[in-house]
Amino acid sequence: MPELVFFSGTMDCGKSTLALQIEHNRSARGLVGMIFTRNDRAGEGKLSSRLGLVTDAVEVADDQDLYAYLVDHLSQGRRADYVIADEAQFLAPGQIDQLARVVDDLGLDVYAFGITTDFRSKLFPGSQRLVELADRIEVLQVEALCWCGARATHNARTRGGEMVVEGAQVVVGDVNQAADEVGYEVLCRRHHRRRMTAASARAAALSPDVLPVSPV
Repeated sequence: MPELVFFSGTMDCGKSTLALQIEHNRSARGLVGMIFTRNDRAGEGKLSSRLGLVTDAVEVADDQDLYAYLVDHLSQGRRADYVIADEAQFLAPGQIDQLARVVDDLGLDVYAFGITTDFRSKLFPGSQRLVELADRIEVLQVEALCWCGARATHNARTRGGEMVVEGAQVVVGDVNQAADEVGYEVLCRRHHRRRMTAASARAAALSPDVLPVSPV
């Protein structure tokens, strides 16, 4: 039976790498996939991994009907044996419904990849709808790590190394950005709650003691 599968995890845990691996494995067996993406770090119409792998994809517009797009594609005699939707958190809830319809009415497997929560630890609308509709939810086993070494569970937006807690939900950026740019860092819940990034943790470690200790 075809399925809608949601592969979730924090940033930097290998979601896009897995999407590319699924595409490679199926294309090697003669299957043809339809790849959708939105706001990929490599630019418009690309599905890329931080490992350096990249392939072409269909850039999804705000009001695009993904089900209608697939129907039109198939009606023209072209193939689509499965669907990959990367950066699925940026899709509208209605577009997630359209992907579910692709599974149910067209009989195609849909593999959606995305982060679940934003930099404020709030659900992305697209991810929320995937949680509600997916046949399966797979949490990626390659764990991203917080600077402290604990498992990273939250995505933090940063500027100048400091955690940002206000702003638009969608601001495109990446991990390891220049200090003066908007970037992202994965943190454990404890340090996300304390707003303690790797940079601020180093600053705290280098700060002088609040209460000087006199030698005995």
